[in-house]
Amino acid sequence: MPKSLMKGNEALALAAIKGGCSHFFGYPITPQNEIPEFLARELPKAGGVFLQAESELAAINMVYGAAATGGRAMTSSSSPGIALMQEGMSSLAAAELPSVIVNVQRGGPGIGTIQPSQADYYQMTRGGGNGDYRILSFAPATVQEGAEMMMAAFDLADFYRTPVFIVSDGMLGQMMEPVEFPERPLRTLPEKSWAAVGHGGSRKPNTIKTLVLDPGLLEQKNLRLQEKFTRIAATESRFENYRTDEAELVLCAYGSTARIVKNSIDLLAEEGIKAGLIRPQTLWPFPSSAFQQLPPTCRTILTVEMSCGQMVDDVRLAVNGRLPVAFYGRSGGIIPVPEEIVAHIKVLLGRV
Repeated sequence: MPKSLMKGNEALALAAIKGGCSHFFGYPITPQNEIPEFLARELPKAGGVFLQAESELAAINMVYGAAATGGRAMTSSSSPGIALMQEGMSSLAAAELPSVIVNVQRGGPGIGTIQPSQADYYQMTRGGGNGDYRILSFAPATVQEGAEMMMAAFDLADFYRTPVFIVSDGMLGQMMEPVEFPERPLRTLPEKSWAAVGHGGSRKPNTIKTLVLDPGLLEQKNLRLQEKFTRIAATESRFENYRTDEAELVLCAYGSTARIVKNSIDLLAEEGIKAGLIRPQTLWPFPSSAFQQLPPTCRTILTVEMSCGQMVDDVRLAVNGRLPVAFYGRSGGIIPVPEEIVAHIKVLLGRV
């Protein structure tokens, strides 16, 4: 299949159409604007609906409405916009409505900057909304991987009846790389018998709501949701290993930062320093099992992020005190370069 040179955001948008997206609702914010721009032009041609909402608050609630009818609905935004959507995301999870949400991260806190960042990790894995809920979160590192994860996200959303995050950033969204869209095998998915659609009196009407005033009933619902989250955690955790065999230092990074870290590892190899990478492809569920398979040569772990340190908490939990876990990060939209990571590692290992 021929490859096309595409910007990361546009590849996500085309992958959404190929993944069966039928409804998009969103509001402009940099650096994700190519996604709604592309879908505004192309989704109606594919028989779908594009609507620019008056705000991010409106957009996420429109996703709720379309998903409740059984449509494959999605939205996209960047960090401050995603913050405005948190109540709606909690409602989507509570109502068990399949949907896809793309976050092309930018620097913060607050309005911050339009430059790349990974400072939304807590938001993407802990949830900024209320209550006990989790959302499956994919973190692509290439344009190709982003397209593949986007197409899979719609199937997984339907399979588990859950929202699914695609966690990108301004660098990955704006870069151009070759990408192809292979035909996907059809997956057997559960029928949407729960959807609020017309039925001509053939059954009782479906009601989709999140209000449960009886504490006992709400606890039962919450426990049932927790069982689903446990299934997702056991089944959907994904990661990549890179040169971890015989590594004396193992780095952990995700998304575009992982690409930079791979370059650092290659530079270290030229100097005889063996380092490797564990790259989470899902941020939640976090691939804790990857840290049960560390080589006996490993002396320490280094987490590298475009933030002041968020994923490092999950790395420390996964390592559980067996090895020291260090952190290196840049924030405010500054992208680390391989050489500065190498210099930090040399200090960490006492090789200066």
